Amino acid sequence: MANALEDGIANELSPDDSSRRSWFLRNPHLTLSPLVLIALVAVWWLATHVFGTPPYILPSPEDVLRSLTAGFSRQPFEVSSYWYHTGITVWEAVLGFVLGSAFGAVLGIALCHWTILGAVSYPYIVAFQSLPKVALAPLMVVWFGFGLDGKIFITAIITFFPVLANMMAGYQSVDPDRIDLARSCRANDWQLLTKVILPSSLPFLFAGLSTASVLAILGAIVGEFVGASAGLGMLLMQYNQSLETAPMFAVIIILGLIGCLMSYAVSVVERRYCFWAHRSAARNKG
Repeated sequence: MANALEDGIANELSPDDSSRRSWFLRNPHLTLSPLVLIALVAVWWLATHVFGTPPYILPSPEDVLRSLTAGFSRQPFEVSSYWYHTGITVWEAVLGFVLGSAFGAVLGIALCHWTILGAVSYPYIVAFQSLPKVALAPLMVVWFGFGLDGKIFITAIITFFPVLANMMAGYQSVDPDRIDLARSCRANDWQLLTKVILPSSLPFLFAGLSTASVLAILGAIVGEFVGASAGLGMLLMQYNQSLETAPMFAVIIILGLIGCLMSYAVSVVERRYCFWAHRSAARNKG
């Protein structure tokens, strides 16, 4: 009887209703995600206006919005402008992400290609990666000073390991039959790497890049916490010392948006150069 009732409801749905429902389910990032955001802001507003949470603990959404508007309404090159500090942090994060990802990908290929090198070097790489980067940040200040170089280096250190680990996993997951087929066609090592190994490893590589793109913001902020004359991390330290919670929340929101944009940029490149993996996932889902 339940099945008959479901069939009756399905028959009553018009083709337009069915298409709208399927579009709604196929695009949760355009439908459900905004609803979740609205719900979070509503809870935030209730906590500050109804339950009376003190503003020094949780500022109201209106105060945070005013801080964002005031910070972005200034000229981009003013020191008090959010544009200025955001540009510095983004520059540090992007450069560190590019350098760390490139080094991680190349090193991952080298460690897998020369197995002796991998067996000798990988334990030391893991040991170095396990060190807290906050402890290394003061050393970067000693080496590179308070300029951008130290922040970029810290960001590269934080971002290279996810790319390294995923690149090694992708290299080791290549189907041996593909390698045997390429060798039977007299492919040399360079052709084997560029035509077989790298294309097969791309889904793993982009998984590492997606993680590294988010960690790049963390690396830039860690470097700015230790010593910086500009940047969003420096603003957070200043607002924390003066207990200005509304501007602190504004900077945190900016950092979250930057992380989302960097992750989205990686996904756009992934859909462009690793489109077959998405098609395969869609077929398996269907």
